Amino acid sequence: MTRRPAALAELSRPARLRPGARVAIVAPSGPVPEERLARGVDVLRGWGLDPVVMPHVLDRHAEFGYLAGDDAARARDLTAAWCDPSVAAVLCARGGYGVHRMIDLVDWTAMRAATAAYGRPKVFVGYSDITALHEAFAVRMGVATLHGPMTATAAFLKDGPTQDSLRATLFAPETVRTLAPPTARTMVPGRTHGITFGGCLCLLAADLAGPHTRPSAHGGILLVEDIGEEAYRLDRMLTQLLRSGLLDGLAGVALGSWEDCGPYGSEVRPVLLDRLGTLGVPVLEQLGFGHSVPALTVPLGVPAVLDADAGTLTLDAPALV
Repeated sequence: MTRRPAALAELSRPARLRPGARVAIVAPSGPVPEERLARGVDVLRGWGLDPVVMPHVLDRHAEFGYLAGDDAARARDLTAAWCDPSVAAVLCARGGYGVHRMIDLVDWTAMRAATAAYGRPKVFVGYSDITALHEAFAVRMGVATLHGPMTATAAFLKDGPTQDSLRATLFAPETVRTLAPPTARTMVPGRTHGITFGGCLCLLAADLAGPHTRPSAHGGILLVEDIGEEAYRLDRMLTQLLRSGLLDGLAGVALGSWEDCGPYGSEVRPVLLDRLGTLGVPVLEQLGFGHSVPALTVPLGVPAVLDADAGTLTLDAPALV
């Protein structure tokens, strides 16, 4: 007899930030423009935070220009930031590519020990390539994270609503328990309850080959988006998730942005509906997170109600305690 996999469990939530909190900025993926980083740091200081830029954030890989420094250095920065008792949050500077190269060089044992010593995890924020780290924090550490804007990205620097969503989540999470952007639309009707997880589609598909892939998303609400992928590639990656069995027992789906993936109505949406609409679960589209402007901050690893009819995702409790 086949044993049904256990449902996703609620993950440990970090504490909200207070004025004066020290936050570390890391670059686990691509190279970071210095001018953008400086502007992002100024924004954080304007919020009353004390940002510290980790030593290798502005590094450039000697051979591969698409990486922010060598793999070991990027991993050391993340490990050091997480294990520093003076740091309350770890914020990613940007995405790009590179997490899968460094993720197994991170000292997860030390980070678990540091979390146990503090009694509660730190806040961790990022999206895009950082999806692989969201999955790692969930699977290897049992920690809830924030799928949100990054310090040296254009959306964070230029868009007020994007900044407001992250700032409210960090400092007053009870005020943003319900995500209900005006763009949200019903793809498949229904209402469901589950644990949020997900991120960038191509990273979720790539993670299936890794040694620490979550065994099942049973009872989960999949939050998924992507950028720059043609319709057939989206089809391939969604089919890969379906064939792997990862989505068996899924509770619901919330779709974010699909920037530069082709015309949404005529090309992207039909693929999403074809691949996800037959799961028999509610599907809400255009929830306003991902590579979009504005980009809402969405917690991962927390229980929530997805109401595809009302166009809302409502957390059972604030993202941060």
